[in-house]
Amino acid sequence: MSAPRFLACGDAALSVEFGDRIDPAHSAQVLALEGALARDPFAGLIETMPSFRALLVRYEPLTLSFAEAVACVKARLTAAREQGESAATPARLWRFPVAYGGEEGPDLAEVAARSGLTEAAVVAAHSGVAHRVYMLGFLPGAPFLGGLPAQIDLPRRAEPRVAVPARSVAIAVGLSVIYPVESPGGWNLLGRTPARLFAAEAEPPALLAPGDAVRFEPAAAEDVARLAERAAAGDWRPACEPEGGGA
Repeated sequence: MSAPRFLACGDAALSVEFGDRIDPAHSAQVLALEGALARDPFAGLIETMPSFRALLVRYEPLTLSFAEAVACVKARLTAAREQGESAATPARLWRFPVAYGGEEGPDLAEVAARSGLTEAAVVAAHSGVAHRVYMLGFLPGAPFLGGLPAQIDLPRRAEPRVAVPARSVAIAVGLSVIYPVESPGGWNLLGRTPARLFAAEAEPPALLAPGDAVRFEPAAAEDVARLAERAAAGDWRPACEPEGGGA
């Protein structure tokens, strides 16, 4: 295991980088360090933010210097490794219904044609694996999900859309993503889920967290629409269980 790099990010943050590519092992190291800092925060620690391969650590510069912050983080990193690199919280497996194709997934046919597959095979490939939440980003609560099968790994669309509907499930560059709200976007839209990914009044506001896994389950468009109404009213959310309890 290579040693991480510690990089200054201005005068009040540092980045701990564990590699140079998207990789489950790097993600596990990021989440293990975040967990160690959550269990044993040092004086002056403000917050941590995980990404694919690095953890951003914000600290109070009037309390400690960059070198002192690095020393504190290194101590927690050692503790994380001694404890088997466990994450901050147990990973959860979520099951998201998805209406694939049609108005909900307007790019399904094109994805199938470009992949040399039938539409049914694309759906089977996408729904047949557990997708790992590497990080949240670009919109509040939006998950970047790893584990996309190679046969449907396509680049972004040549022409992005001005408005992608909320709750759209999309793929590109080896990843899946879910749009929490309507947004411009250039990913390939496969379907739509009823899940509400972000609620400012909830605690925590984001439904998913790095380290979680998501399984997409094909569902009828009318069922997804009905569940979306219930989710908006706050009386439905996707089924969740400890990962390994029934993947």
